[in-house]
Amino acid sequence: MTQLLRPLRGLLALFPFLRAAAADAASAASDPAWQLSDAEWKRRLSPQAYAVLRQEGTERPFTSALNAEKRTGTYVCAGCKLPLFSSRAKYDSGTGWPSFSDALPGALGTRADFRLLLPRTEYHCRRCGGHQGHVFGDGPRPTGKRYCNNGVALAFLPAAKGR
Repeated sequence: MTQLLRPLRGLLALFPFLRAAAADAASAASDPAWQLSDAEWKRRLSPQAYAVLRQEGTERPFTSALNAEKRTGTYVCAGCKLPLFSSRAKYDSGTGWPSFSDALPGALGTRADFRLLLPRTEYHCRRCGGHQGHVFGDGPRPTGKRYCNNGVALAFLPAAKGR
């Protein structure tokens, strides 16, 4: 895949606004307490989580244990523990990444992503700015959305027994 995209990267030089968008790392944190240095993020996160949350990487499909998670609970940002998704919104999209039909209110920020030249909508944790994944319009009803999330960017908190 990288070999196929390499010639296209030269096109970014022709469009500076695309190059700038593609070069951006994690979004700015909305909470000053989470405006951490790069060194602090590296100390707090595993190398895999750092690559996704802070450098906007993508984990390989079908590698996250959260793909098979079926319990009731909440999916939180692996960087700052902000609740992002309810287990009620999780579904098996067949893509190899944990997928959700809706996010919790006010949990995410979005921006256009042009790294593959065609625009996509990237989303990130509103509090710490950590990259989570991309949202697409091919999800189930009623929202029609598929929040395709990197599992390493999430942690799962099971609901208390009796709920």
